[in-house]
Amino acid sequence: MCSDRASSPHPKIKTSAKEDRHFVTALARGLLVLRAFKSGEERLGNHELAVRCNLPKSTISRLTYTLVKLGFLHQVEESGNYRLGMATLTLGGTTLSHLDVRQASAAILQEVADKTLTMVSLGLLDDLSMVYIATHRSEAAVVTLRLDVGSRLPIASTAMGRTYLAASPPAIREQLIERLQTLDAAAWKRALPEVRKAMSDYARTRCTYSFGEWKQQINGMATPLQLTPDLPLIIINAAAPSHLTTPEHFLTNVQPLLLDAATRISKIYLQTTGKVAFKAK
Repeated sequence: MCSDRASSPHPKIKTSAKEDRHFVTALARGLLVLRAFKSGEERLGNHELAVRCNLPKSTISRLTYTLVKLGFLHQVEESGNYRLGMATLTLGGTTLSHLDVRQASAAILQEVADKTLTMVSLGLLDDLSMVYIATHRSEAAVVTLRLDVGSRLPIASTAMGRTYLAASPPAIREQLIERLQTLDAAAWKRALPEVRKAMSDYARTRCTYSFGEWKQQINGMATPLQLTPDLPLIIINAAAPSHLTTPEHFLTNVQPLLLDAATRISKIYLQTTGKVAFKAK
């Protein structure tokens, strides 16, 4: 059920379980909560959602909790409010262009790709995978990787996933590690030494690496793009075929350009959006 007020353009749910035994009211209410967000960047609390959807706050609290668990909503740590999550964005109703990040980063990431003969990408966490949301390939590279927007990467064995773990707040990192352990305890045990090394590498260089550890034929490096407190942690990743690009090439040539790209993208994004920069705790 949604209110007819000006703040809520959505129609009321008039069909009930008694009227139509095939109608799932709980599902309808969850979808109305998602529809209450007018843009991909809007932030709403349980009270505002209750008003917009004309539902009890206790019901809204259960719905938002479930939607966060499924990735359809993301709770902003500082305010406790919610924004649309990656799972909702990938449905196509709200595109990633609302984040303005791809537009701010496109030219810079293409420049890095061309200078280093690598594929440079942006990625986000989605459930227990990293997902590419933008890719830029070197126009001069003879051979490139067969990965594109929407490609999913594991967390523990890739540079993108390891950087996400290293750059996340401790509480989020611990929750994610617990889920990975529950999913496959043996695989996590095998990955743990490299994950620990990645944490050390990140503390020292602000990058993590995966040189043939996810796939033998792929070398990769990543660094975080932490823009504003209300945006999800985004990872910049550079990767290339291992027979063409050595670990030394990444450490000597790619790393400084990747770090510089993160700084430049952040500056452009903040200038164009007028938002407040993220401050690491």
